[in-house]
Amino acid sequence: MDNKLHDEASEVAAEHGQVMVDGPDGVAVSLTPDAAAETSDRLLNAAVEAQGQILAETRVAKDRVRKAD
Repeated sequence: MDNKLHDEASEVAAEHGQVMVDGPDGVAVSLTPDAAAETSDRLLNAAVEAQGQILAETRVAKDRVRKAD
């Protein structure tokens, strides 16, 4: 698994009844429409969860700074 954190979105296209995803570092995958839709749902749920983690970490860091003052 690639441990590099990428900050650019993948390119996505529909071709001949398939969903083609071209990601960073040459990653390419073809998905059925059903698999693409499920992957989309999973990506969105994980993105929301990750954003929540970032907000929680920011809140904890701000609380530490306030307590140190």
